[in-house]
Amino acid sequence: MLIASSGTDPQGDRFNYLNTALREIKTDFIDEHYYRPPQFFFSNVNRYDNYPRNGSKVFAGEYASHTQGTTGPVKNNWLDALSEAAFLTGLERNAEVVQMASYAPLFAHYHGWQWAPDLIWVNNLNVVGSPSYYVQKLYSTNKGTDVIPISLDGKAIAGQDSLYATAAIDAASNEIILKIVNALPKQQSITLDIKGVKKLTTSAKQTTLHSEALDVVNNLDKPKMISPKVTDIKLQGKKSTLLLKAYSFNVIRIKYS
Repeated sequence: MLIASSGTDPQGDRFNYLNTALREIKTDFIDEHYYRPPQFFFSNVNRYDNYPRNGSKVFAGEYASHTQGTTGPVKNNWLDALSEAAFLTGLERNAEVVQMASYAPLFAHYHGWQWAPDLIWVNNLNVVGSPSYYVQKLYSTNKGTDVIPISLDGKAIAGQDSLYATAAIDAASNEIILKIVNALPKQQSITLDIKGVKKLTTSAKQTTLHSEALDVVNNLDKPKMISPKVTDIKLQGKKSTLLLKAYSFNVIRIKYS
């Protein structure tokens, strides 16, 4: 297998040249990198919608949202993580194109860092998962087996009303798995209309990452300021209402038959 990089930038003349040349020689995976401010991730959710379905696949080999900082290590805040959660809906929706992805860098020491932000922060006694870490964990533990369509007014949910979403089924557990980002500073109520299944359970699990302040970070004193909270929710059949907190990333698992 041949994996080759399209450079350190996700756009521009060098990227265009390398991306074209690597596809011409039928490279198995093209390794794309993006270290960019949060707005890049929100605005590039549709990046892979029109990529070719045949030929070279994409490995999102290095990515992280970087809020512009001042001095010292820039810890991953909730805005960074929320923008990454939104961007990953586009990667999952285009799983036949983007077949591998990895956040980078992974670890940093509180007193010996070289690059920031990082997924996990440590000192000699403690380990702190950043908000971005919990986004990654929720995606990795709720992958499902098959991507299925989820739409709003006939289009992929990629920013309309500041919502971003993807859906999958887990054929092993007979569950629908929804991942939904609400990027508005207020709660949203959405109507979910599920088609193509015979029956749904009347209850579901909703796991939420949430903070009404975008600059919140997890730190040594409060390592789980932002971490997953699981609640049981009631469904009203195949057409149900979901509540999404302000500035939240939500994973909903629904049993079906």
